[in-house]
Amino acid sequence: MQEIKNYTMNFGPQHPAAHGVLRLVLEMDGETVVRADPHIGLLHRATEKLAESKPFNQSIGYMDRLDYVSMMCNEHAYVRAIENLLGIEAPERAQWIRTMFDEITRILNHLMWIGSNALDLGAMAVFLYAFREREELMDCYEAVSGARMHATYYRPGGVYRDLPEVMPKYGESKWHKGKDLERLNQWRGGSMLDFLDAFCADFPRRVDEYEELLTDNRIWKQRTVDIGVVSPEQALAWGMSGPMLRGSGIEWDLRKKQPYAKYAEVDFDVPVGVKGDCYDRYLVRVEEMRQSNRIIQQCVKWLRANPGPVMVRNYKVVPPSRVEMKDDMEALIHHFKLFSEGYAVPAGETYAAVEAPKGEFGIYLVSDGANKPFRLKCRAPSFVHLSSMDAIVRGYMLPDVVAMIGTYDVVFGEVDR
Repeated sequence: MQEIKNYTMNFGPQHPAAHGVLRLVLEMDGETVVRADPHIGLLHRATEKLAESKPFNQSIGYMDRLDYVSMMCNEHAYVRAIENLLGIEAPERAQWIRTMFDEITRILNHLMWIGSNALDLGAMAVFLYAFREREELMDCYEAVSGARMHATYYRPGGVYRDLPEVMPKYGESKWHKGKDLERLNQWRGGSMLDFLDAFCADFPRRVDEYEELLTDNRIWKQRTVDIGVVSPEQALAWGMSGPMLRGSGIEWDLRKKQPYAKYAEVDFDVPVGVKGDCYDRYLVRVEEMRQSNRIIQQCVKWLRANPGPVMVRNYKVVPPSRVEMKDDMEALIHHFKLFSEGYAVPAGETYAAVEAPKGEFGIYLVSDGANKPFRLKCRAPSFVHLSSMDAIVRGYMLPDVVAMIGTYDVVFGEVDR
């Protein structure tokens, strides 16, 4: 009788299948996974080395392009690391704005995740629903920074500018006219804070819609319950964080355990799972969207009541205003010097981490006193989670690998760096 041998197959690197350019080499015994070998590096852009070759202030935009679904959270870790070494602290209003935009970013990330993960497992409508809300929040990114994705809005010492008093409106076109145009501009009659008030009042109902489609859906539960179980011990051993860790029942969240920005002053809950399977991680992310909505509402309330500066007054790290440059030659020189040479950061090393939507995103920064980093190292949650793929998916079926990749929520910009 001829012995039947295992066979290997490539899963990816087709982008829609593998959530990026992951090449997963699977050793299969029939439909059962015997071994999974992730091959990475197909999106390598040398972000860390590029950051070491440029002045500190020119690398903020590179951070947006790491986890390109959690843009401002990446910026936050980087500018916090620079602020630690410079010994400066952003004004209070800037800290509240950062907190608010971190949570806007968390919702943006989870909307992308719930839509793409549902699409992976055969549910089409959720993707369209989630992008409906995502477009509204992308308008907030565009309103403060001019860019819908790569904002470069956070700066050492604060944020680029204060929140706009007027939200951009849709104009009449062959796609939008009449009552449709009125509906699209319904929330846009006032400031960004007015817009966010309206969005936050409406958003819980939208999350209910996603849950109505998925949470008790028989097919969804068959694809996710008891699939990709990560025990608490495994989660800790692999260095997991974020929803991957909390889905396994461990209540660890940097916003609570090591508060930064204004997280110590806002009220929110940290959802945790029980089984550590794909379904638990889904429930954790859905509840995180609701909690982020709560935090945004608290930030909006504080920002309405407390005007103030959003940037430190320090010409060494912040450019002077156009008005100041017209009357002050020294300010003009500072402006040119800042954008051509940057600023020197005192020698030392620091680690700054934020609770990004996918987990702990950290920046280890070493300065030798020059105007660019001596060493920059990113601690990316997607890289850590992906490294556990082999240990987690062994013994599961091939379609379960799809569910597992989806629930990892990997983005390859921060894996390959």
